[in-house]
Amino acid sequence: MTVADYMAAANAHYYATRDPLGAAGDFTTAPEISQMFGEMVGIWIADMWQRAGNPAFRYVELGPGRGTLAVDALRVMTRFGCAPVGVDFVETSPALRAAQHARVPAAEHHDEIDALPGDAPLIIVANEFFDALPIHQYVRVAGGWRERMVERRDGAFAPIAGDAPADDAIPAALRSKPEGTIVETTPVSAVIMQRCAFRLARQGGAMLAIDYGYAGPAAGDTLQAVRAHRFAPPFADPGEVDLTAHVDFTTLADAAHNAGVTVSALAAQGDWLRRLGIDARLASLQAAAPARAAELKGQRDRLVTPQAMGDLFKVMAFTAPGWPTPTGFSGDAA
Repeated sequence: MTVADYMAAANAHYYATRDPLGAAGDFTTAPEISQMFGEMVGIWIADMWQRAGNPAFRYVELGPGRGTLAVDALRVMTRFGCAPVGVDFVETSPALRAAQHARVPAAEHHDEIDALPGDAPLIIVANEFFDALPIHQYVRVAGGWRERMVERRDGAFAPIAGDAPADDAIPAALRSKPEGTIVETTPVSAVIMQRCAFRLARQGGAMLAIDYGYAGPAAGDTLQAVRAHRFAPPFADPGEVDLTAHVDFTTLADAAHNAGVTVSALAAQGDWLRRLGIDARLASLQAAAPARAAELKGQRDRLVTPQAMGDLFKVMAFTAPGWPTPTGFSGDAA
């Protein structure tokens, strides 16, 4: 099978059978690290909503984890009078749906983007969502490019180069890379992004994509597995480890452009959070709880500093025609 099919099957089982988040799980996301992350997202949404003229809208989250981000964002939004007419989660995992319902009882669950209501503008948040979607991998061999496949060998799974030529799947800028080079593509991510963008173009609204990734095209093998907060072999124990890959934000931007929405400059997460005021929020929380000052600063540093999540994680915004320029991004939108 292709790497994409392997990743899709493994992650479908993985997410359907457990809550993978937190100290007892396999990994921790930014909303679980600190309430400040979700609060900055809520401030971003409230600012966008106010400058758009206070329209009725729906809060949508793709792959909302335990619902922690939504709780923190919605709490801050209400302080500005920014209350959505509905909260909609796109989630297929029964385990995570139960956790989300416990935290956000009013949320409606949907299996896919196409099932979202069409009665109001959408403000969509996708935090660490695209990284879990299947990727295709291609490897340069002596005879050209081949799609990377997964085979069962000696009782274990292992990657191999396929037989069919795949040169047309490689971006022109990367086709001359040397033998052994790996290139990844994410057509599923492009399709989902385009569906979100078409909804924005038709209904109005905005979207945030936050994930670890890069501006492509670029070569390299980014497929990774995590188990119990440690890296694990990606082709061992399928369905029992979290499989992810770095997100090509250029792929997302191209898909959104094709649907007619405006795309922001790509920002590092640390820069984006600082522009939104995370340091002022840190000072406020420290003043309210002096005994936790060092702990709170550690949370902030983990989200913001280049040594932690600050540079590896990126943020991109997508806005419907007629909606305001999003806050927190340098440079011009395209």
